[in-house]
Amino acid sequence: MILGRVVGTVVATRKDPRLEGHKLLIVKPVTPDGKDESGYVIAIDTVSAGNRELVFTVSGSSARMADGCKDKPVDCVIVGIVDEVSLDAAG
Repeated sequence: MILGRVVGTVVATRKDPRLEGHKLLIVKPVTPDGKDESGYVIAIDTVSAGNRELVFTVSGSSARMADGCKDKPVDCVIVGIVDEVSLDAAG
């Protein structure tokens, strides 16, 4: 799983028909304390995440197991909206 923040959307008027009706969001990976990491991922949104929300994603075969993604050409899916992150003092 990857922790990230929603930073944008992708609009694709032409895409694989199996992706019709799915919202595509741009997610910026972040550390548990909220600092940006390098890169971005495009993820299918299964939880109605909004802009700037902290989310967690799954990728690879786990993405295709997410609700509504079976047999779809996806590699990254938002599966949760994060309310709080807590690190141990030793972490």
